[in-house]
Amino acid sequence: MRQSVASHRVSHAPQANNPASLQRLLEKKKEFEAVAALERASALFVRRIEGLADDCEVMADAGQVHGQVLEQWPNMFRILGHFLANRQQYAESDASLENLELAPGERLVRIPLDEVQAGNAKPS
Repeated sequence: MRQSVASHRVSHAPQANNPASLQRLLEKKKEFEAVAALERASALFVRRIEGLADDCEVMADAGQVHGQVLEQWPNMFRILGHFLANRQQYAESDASLENLELAPGERLVRIPLDEVQAGNAKPS
């Protein structure tokens, strides 16, 4: 019968009586814990950066809306200028307040653009 060669092999498992192996195991555990902490911190950092990116997108959209509003101000001042000029003409000609209110083209109205655009988008 053949003899076993397993008894002559060196074991790679840490042994309780080997202080160098225990020291190396402790160092590897610390290293693993440090890497795990770094991964957690990196994941948190990524979430924060993504939140900042979302906030920047919201600010960019808000900037576009502000630009669209500011773009309309010259037209608003032009319309108000026409209104004031016509009102001054009526005041100079001693027109009554009733005639001023009923004069065509002098009433400012609000048009619901959402409804108008929704009506144009649906083919009839």
